[in-house]
Amino acid sequence: MQMLCVLGSINIDHVMRVSYFPQAGETIIGKSYQLAYGGKGANQAVAAARLGADVQFIAAIGADQMGQTMKNAFAADGINTQGIITIEQQNTGLAMIQVADNGENNIAIHAGANAALGAEKVIAQQSMITESAMLLTQLETPVDAILKAVTIAKQAGKTTLLNPAPAQALPSELLKQIDIITPNETETQILTGIAVHDEGSAAQAANILHRQGINIVIITLGAKGAYLSQQNTNAEMITGFQVEAIDSTAAGDTFNGALATALLEGKDMRDAIRFAHAAAALSVTKLGTQNAIPYRQEVEEFLARHTQHNADIA
Repeated sequence: MQMLCVLGSINIDHVMRVSYFPQAGETIIGKSYQLAYGGKGANQAVAAARLGADVQFIAAIGADQMGQTMKNAFAADGINTQGIITIEQQNTGLAMIQVADNGENNIAIHAGANAALGAEKVIAQQSMITESAMLLTQLETPVDAILKAVTIAKQAGKTTLLNPAPAQALPSELLKQIDIITPNETETQILTGIAVHDEGSAAQAANILHRQGINIVIITLGAKGAYLSQQNTNAEMITGFQVEAIDSTAAGDTFNGALATALLEGKDMRDAIRFAHAAAALSVTKLGTQNAIPYRQEVEEFLARHTQHNADIA
């Protein structure tokens, strides 16, 4: 299988389960607490590796024991960790996560070592990008590093996949080099100014992104599925799977890691999105981040059950 290079963040996640999100000035009692491995880059790398991809990971950890422990865990998942550098006198990134009873989450992040993953660090690891067929990245590391990595990938003729999260405005110099983008509703509105609430508004937003040079736009809409728009072809909604959600924290990252894996295996875009939907659906049925990310066999069994269910209904 062709290799995937992931550029992104590594965070230590402090996860608290709550009945609801507190208002300003309100104190509530948490139901449970968990220390977990996270970071959007790490989550996506782990998802891709568990689902069968050959993954190389460019990232940064602090000079602390937890960072090294996480690096060892990535290696145990089969990820090439040679691109994970240690930043002296800095802590590994940190995320404070609240998960409400309805499965929704809110997250506050301290970048830590992730903020030191600049363009010069990417240049030092550029062989990982040029050796891979696809670059997958997000926005929890400096934009100058992301731009450098995308430029290296494009010059080498590689596919670039951007998950534009957390939501922020991005330079046209970066967007015009992206082949595939996967924003959710909030991220889509930040990038385009269009509030997505149906297929019509999704089409408007997708067309704005196409005009910026992006060939494939996949707007993720949670349990409703994803709106797929490919330049010069018909757009469509690809529905997701209905499951009982416990924690949605890992869903987006699992979707992106799964999508990259499926595309590298040669699946067409519709089948790749369906595969990604299945992986993401499984992830929300468990509490946590990387511990909630499924393995390949789980996803294949899930898809087989739903395919049989649909056949029985027909």
